[in-house]
Amino acid sequence: MDELSKIGLGTYKNTDPEQCSEIVSTALEMGYRHIDTAQAYDNETYVGDGIERADVDRDDVFLATKVWDDTLAYDDVLSSTDESLDRLGVESVDLLYVHWPRDTYDAEETLPAFDELHDEGTIEHVGLSNFTPEQLDEARDTLDAPIFAHQVEMHPLLQQEELHEYAREDDHWLVAYAPIARGEVTEIDEIQTVAEKHDATPHQVSLAWLASKEHVVAIPKTSSEAHLRDNLEARKLELDEEDMATIDAIEREERLIDPDDAPWNR
Repeated sequence: MDELSKIGLGTYKNTDPEQCSEIVSTALEMGYRHIDTAQAYDNETYVGDGIERADVDRDDVFLATKVWDDTLAYDDVLSSTDESLDRLGVESVDLLYVHWPRDTYDAEETLPAFDELHDEGTIEHVGLSNFTPEQLDEARDTLDAPIFAHQVEMHPLLQQEELHEYAREDDHWLVAYAPIARGEVTEIDEIQTVAEKHDATPHQVSLAWLASKEHVVAIPKTSSEAHLRDNLEARKLELDEEDMATIDAIEREERLIDPDDAPWNR
């Protein structure tokens, strides 16, 4: 399995052209190498501009985008991906996701288009997002290409043990969005305790906890250079077994992004 940076950059809700472009270019020059966007974020053009502006070779950037749920018919996948490439200003992307398996999604209709894009080199890897284990099973049976990554909401308040075990068994990445629980990790006693122990921030502890897990990477979003730097510093934070066990034992399960609400990013 190809390696992914343990901490990447999410770009959800970053739709200001200059701000988005600047934060992407700054992140890359700071050391980030995994950039995540989506058709539904309405910022692929700005993300592409940021990649172009950065003094970093395109080959060193792992770029991911997602096909929205109203363009998942076979021909729509192909045409909408071409449009994404145009907006991003690239000839190919490293990872293309099915954003949500609903509306126009049908495994037998949608996934062969992903295989075609993979076979022709338009996409390097196939990804899925917000799938259940049963939907993952169906996708794995339908696809010729391997599942490279599955992106889901994941943080100390939604630990996704079942999907994490599935990722380990299937040997694919589990990509955690909302990894700091939209800031709610600052209110968790266990996180605060570990943060004080290491003279770190709760955000850094949450990211380090995810990054310490096998087959897991995190893609926190931010529009602040200071937060970019703080998040990247989490790579240096080494949690011990006691720290990990303390966070693993958090029994709350709070989903912050309800699939039934989504068009949260239209």
